Amino acid sequence: MSKSKNLVIIIILLIIIIGGVSFFAFRQVQENKEMSELFAIEKEEMENEYTTFATQYDELQVQISNDSLREKLESEKLKTQRLLEELRQVKASNAAEITRLKKELKTVRAVLRSYVVQIDSLNRLNEALTTENKEVKKRYNEATRQINTLAEEKKNLNEKVALAAQLDVTNINVQPKNKRGKETNKVKNVKKLAVSFTIVKNITAQTGERTLYVRITQPGNEVLSKSASDTFKYENRELQYSIKKYIEYTGEEQTVTVYWDVEEYLAAGTYNVYIFADGTMIGSSSFNLK
Repeated sequence: MSKSKNLVIIIILLIIIIGGVSFFAFRQVQENKEMSELFAIEKEEMENEYTTFATQYDELQVQISNDSLREKLESEKLKTQRLLEELRQVKASNAAEITRLKKELKTVRAVLRSYVVQIDSLNRLNEALTTENKEVKKRYNEATRQINTLAEEKKNLNEKVALAAQLDVTNINVQPKNKRGKETNKVKNVKKLAVSFTIVKNITAQTGERTLYVRITQPGNEVLSKSASDTFKYENRELQYSIKKYIEYTGEEQTVTVYWDVEEYLAAGTYNVYIFADGTMIGSSSFNLK
């Protein structure tokens, strides 16, 4: 084989080797370029996920009032923001760091998911408790309403019983009498006033000693009274009485007569008589003197 022929072969081999190396280098560059583009895309997606997770931690904190849990969420949020900042500073070509932050992202996702489940459970529990509290409150209000209704009914019943148990008088009659004990309607001759009345039968009224007060007023509405201290209670005030009478009440009908000795000047006109017992006016009437 001639030297020229060997040289040709060598040149051809060199061309083949150079071509192969160039092709391999080109393929490597293409693959590196594709990997860089892939890492860049992946980096951008990871940044979006980290940003979303940080926002979700903020949203979760708004939903709860538990201070301890809020602190834990804040800590995880700050960790997520720190990893996001690290990711933004990493070059897309740094495969090792991209891989590490990708693993960190997986952990962040798992932790966030656990908090979402935990808070959802708490919210469901709170909702159930709120519903239960509303039901308890509703029952309490209904019970209170029933108690108030029963109290009002009892009050009304007590008032009716008290009203039914009050004494009542009829046939009130006033006889003005002169010094001989004869009835007269001439005011100048009247020396005594005989006031008689009948206490009606009442089986619901309390029996025993009772105090009656007779109040006689003159035409000018002045009360006939022996002393300014002769008073009794009526509707949260003190009233003067003319005659005070103790009786033994048996529940049966009984007639009572009381007397007023005239020691003062009497004017002609209409006189009124009021009878009280147990702080209640139980009868009234009027009579005239000429």
